[in-house]
Amino acid sequence: MSITRFGLIGCGWRAEFFTRVAQALPDRFEVERVLIRDPAKPKAQEFLKRWPLPTCTTVDELLRDAKMTFVVLSAQAASNPELLAALADRRMPALCETPPARGVPEMTALHELTRSGARIQVAEQLHLRPHHAARIALARSGLLGRVHEAQVAVAHGYHGVSLIRRLLGINFEDATITARRVFSKIVAGPGREGPPTEDKTEDVMQEIAWLDFGDRLGIYDFAGSQYFSWVRSVRTLVLGDRGEIHDEEVRYLKDFRTPVHLKLQREVAGEGDNLEGFHLRGILAGDQWAYTNPFIPARLSDDEIAIASCLEKMAKYAEGGPDFYSLPEACQDHYLGQMISQAARSGE
Repeated sequence: MSITRFGLIGCGWRAEFFTRVAQALPDRFEVERVLIRDPAKPKAQEFLKRWPLPTCTTVDELLRDAKMTFVVLSAQAASNPELLAALADRRMPALCETPPARGVPEMTALHELTRSGARIQVAEQLHLRPHHAARIALARSGLLGRVHEAQVAVAHGYHGVSLIRRLLGINFEDATITARRVFSKIVAGPGREGPPTEDKTEDVMQEIAWLDFGDRLGIYDFAGSQYFSWVRSVRTLVLGDRGEIHDEEVRYLKDFRTPVHLKLQREVAGEGDNLEGFHLRGILAGDQWAYTNPFIPARLSDDEIAIASCLEKMAKYAEGGPDFYSLPEACQDHYLGQMISQAARSGE
């Protein structure tokens, strides 16, 4: 298998996911060069200590004599339009972190780039996490019959919307959106920096929305505390006329008199006395694989598996392959996420 070389723009928290994946899969991926526009910043210095990679400060330097197949853009959203235009001018395919732009005018301008031939995909990885990929595969398999409702309490904004659309099989259909915000308190949990250091209570905003697509309904529910909280779980419910998926539980009718109940079972090597090394094999639904891990035997978290899948799909796209999460699709999800927040604020 040939190694996919890519460039990286950015040195923040999300950028490190790509460097970790490349480190864990050196036979598949290599970070050829990193663009850090201000290497003197403390954040940049910390990144360079952890990742002693070749660096530069401009797009021209990043691409000079490069062997990379594409560039991963993991900078602040405000910088994305300028950097994507610069990469498009140089005919370099780009995998852009989410969101690709902040508002509708910027998203419209980026769409003009793709209409002019720019090769852009977006690194939305939630639907590629193993458990979500398994649910989406089952929802699309026909096992549940016609899927008509998806309730998702997993991630904020465009992330949550992307799961709703894929579970329902929605593309760019119009939605009527009703939304509300609920405020409460919770004991603070861990964060990006690690476990909590004190017992304190924080305010939490929960956003709940109904996305009515006419013949299908999406219910979005999220509070920011869910990302790291030890006492607030994530939830997924998918309803079809012949069955449902409720988190890890799958129920369906083999025929109208025969109900079947399955669990989505994670198969993990390296537990107990198993000596195969620690990795996810896949997810079983009964005796059938609903998901198989393509990166065995690398030690990757579920989110890192999803990001590795983004990189693998991007390599195929850059060589002329199909979209896997296009800029228009990413903009649609971001737009719907913004309309949820607008409806929740205004009551419209």
